[in-house]
Amino acid sequence: MPVFTAPLRRSLPICALAAALLAGCASPIGRPPGDDAWPVQLARWQRLDALLLGEQHDAAAHEQWQRETVQWLAARGRLAALVLEMAEAGAATDGLPPQADAEQVRAALRWNDAAWPWQRYAGVVMAAVAAGVPVRGGNLDAAGLRAAMQNAALDTHLPPGPLARQREAIEQGHCDLLPAARVQPMVRVQLARDASLARALRQALQDGRTVVLVAGYGHVQRSLGVPTWLPANIESKVAIAQAGQASAAIESEADFIQPTPALPPEDYCAGLRARWPAQR
Repeated sequence: MPVFTAPLRRSLPICALAAALLAGCASPIGRPPGDDAWPVQLARWQRLDALLLGEQHDAAAHEQWQRETVQWLAARGRLAALVLEMAEAGAATDGLPPQADAEQVRAALRWNDAAWPWQRYAGVVMAAVAAGVPVRGGNLDAAGLRAAMQNAALDTHLPPGPLARQREAIEQGHCDLLPAARVQPMVRVQLARDASLARALRQALQDGRTVVLVAGYGHVQRSLGVPTWLPANIESKVAIAQAGQASAAIESEADFIQPTPALPPEDYCAGLRARWPAQR
């Protein structure tokens, strides 16, 4: 039985990884802030250990927001490191000079352009390198993903309510095409990736500075993702960029919502349904 992959925006890289395995206080939440709302909020968050930025992977405005956030923190001496979902744990730019070029950075991060187009993330990555702070991967490698699928201990990490929401997100993210037996292994993958990102974040902590994590918004949600793997003594905030209107469920998971223009409608499931008819 093949692993079904997800064409939805939040799950595009999950689909690429899964295929390789087997062959998302501010101005009040819900009110669109003005252009200056985000830097004003950053200025208020003076003593953050970690800032988790959630994106939609195909929204270019989100990457621009991430780059500007890194530059804002770096200019004030507040940036400790940048941790990425888009590179594997163990890959890092530590030791590279601020003048390192893109090819050196990509090599250090073992960048997988097929899963994560470099041009989409070059701005935020190179901004951190130019600031002289390390960029570190936080994702699992293929072996780690395979192991996660079989790790039943992950099933007990979330309380029943959030676990059910995570299952629903996995099912919807895979266009309701995943056979029932495959859903929980994919939930475990999501949980294990969150744990790995949290581990990389903790390893990058510095007193008086902020580690920025860039990941899909499914990974940063307060009750489901990386924050559930962080100890209580780490001061963290979650900011999620939302193309178009954010749902109430997403708003409740973040300390700040960054609105960006809505993307054109697109049926991400159509091609997948044509290739993989639902199997139940």
